Amino acid sequence: MKLNINGLFSMSSARGFHHQYPSFCASFSTTSASSPRSSLLQLSKATSRELNEPPKFSVETQRKTKFITHECAINLIKREKDPQHALQIFNRVGEQKGFNHNHATYSIMLHKLAQAKKFKAVDALLHQMTYETCKFHESIFLILMKHFSKSRLHDKVLEMFNKIQPVTREKPSLKAISTCLNLLVESKKVDLALDFLLCTNRHLKLKPNTCIFNILVKHHCKSGDVESAAEVVKEMKKSQISYPNLITYSTLLAGLCESGRLKEAMDLFEEMVSKDQILPDVLTYNILIDGFCRGGKVNGARRIMDFMKTNGCEPNLFNYTALMNGFCREGRLEDAKQIFDELKSIDLRPDTVGYTALINGYCRAGKLDEAMKLLKEMKEANCRADLVTFNVVLGGLCREERFEEALEMLVKLPNQGVYLNSASYRIVLNFLCQKGELEKAIALLSLMLGRGFWPHHATSNDLLVRLCKAGIVDDAIMALFRLLETGFMPEPDTWAFSLETVCRERKLLPAFQLLDELVQIESGESFSHYVLFETSPHLTK
Repeated sequence: MKLNINGLFSMSSARGFHHQYPSFCASFSTTSASSPRSSLLQLSKATSRELNEPPKFSVETQRKTKFITHECAINLIKREKDPQHALQIFNRVGEQKGFNHNHATYSIMLHKLAQAKKFKAVDALLHQMTYETCKFHESIFLILMKHFSKSRLHDKVLEMFNKIQPVTREKPSLKAISTCLNLLVESKKVDLALDFLLCTNRHLKLKPNTCIFNILVKHHCKSGDVESAAEVVKEMKKSQISYPNLITYSTLLAGLCESGRLKEAMDLFEEMVSKDQILPDVLTYNILIDGFCRGGKVNGARRIMDFMKTNGCEPNLFNYTALMNGFCREGRLEDAKQIFDELKSIDLRPDTVGYTALINGYCRAGKLDEAMKLLKEMKEANCRADLVTFNVVLGGLCREERFEEALEMLVKLPNQGVYLNSASYRIVLNFLCQKGELEKAIALLSLMLGRGFWPHHATSNDLLVRLCKAGIVDDAIMALFRLLETGFMPEPDTWAFSLETVCRERKLLPAFQLLDELVQIESGESFSHYVLFETSPHLTK
């Protein structure tokens, strides 16, 4: 019996392993079922005699078996994409005579299982580790903490931390403590983080270092409590082992900029450079540049970049893009284009974000031709435009009522390997409805539904009403029936107006078909009676 995941696989499922080591796999046909690694799930039921009983190999099979080393086992597990097959390899390798799994093989196997979110198998494997005699290190649990945090299993993050000492037989390091604390803070589990810190301090006699203090600074800044973050920094300065570093200052600067406290941010920056002799890096500068741009102080952001160059720190692509975004927000497209040309002149290749920022600026200013030129330039520079880029262009075209070009893009882009989402179609459909381009709207609706995208609920109601008011009844009926197939539920007023229009046009068959749809609605006969007799007198005459 082997540890399996959800009971889904058998011993013969690891085909790649069988293929590469046929003689090795064949030897397990004679292996005792009570081997200590033959079942993780039933490990707790095994007797002490069974746990110590060595695997049984015949002399003949021992001669045929190719021994798998730890290094080879790790490579096999790494290459196996299916976690179930990887676990089979792990189990079979462990049944070799004279082989014992070590930290490295357990680590790669746990990583593989956690990556696939096979957390029950992870727990079973951790249980087996408690029976091993080899030395384990806390790095296994740091990896698992990160996996559990990504899956939002925050209690499991704490559980992994608490397993460190029982399994490794050593107290968790400050790195383990800061990792756990940081994951909880990042996940906004503030109560858990504070309880963890207090508990750790009580049981492990914790002496917080700079890293742990930095996590607390980040927590307060993320919560918008910049004053508390500043108090933590003051406490750090009193300590000999946890003096603020560049990360501390950068985190607090980001908090101040986010709160719009730009003057205080510059005062803190001056203190960091002049008093504490800490040199800022491009990330620290980018926090200030972006903060000033978002605060409407783009000229100040430009001066920060000039100061940056003067002091020997060359701006990177992110610095230029942040400044360009700032100019675009203020409608200063010439300045934005100047920044764009400057970054190209120093052999920095603009990325999709940079191009999109400038394209968006041109579109907002109604300069569609310049925007389209940049889109063409992107393609020539082998810079792939993404979904955001195309949605910006579609919006710009529609604002200038260049609907033919927008519709042509929607038709052609998927055939060119560009993935569009529902927002791409909705942008154009909304504008078509607002501008009364109902024939184009009906054509786009058909294209959308054919490709599996649904319009927004409000837009669907608006389109149906507009079609009825314009007297385009056949198209209104067709659109309504197709929308109903997607699960769309019109507003009562839309139902009423549609039925009244259909009846006024003496299209009785569609009217009765619509009523058939109505009686299937959860509101039942009372609703259909209201729509029919109160709002459609033409049908009763």
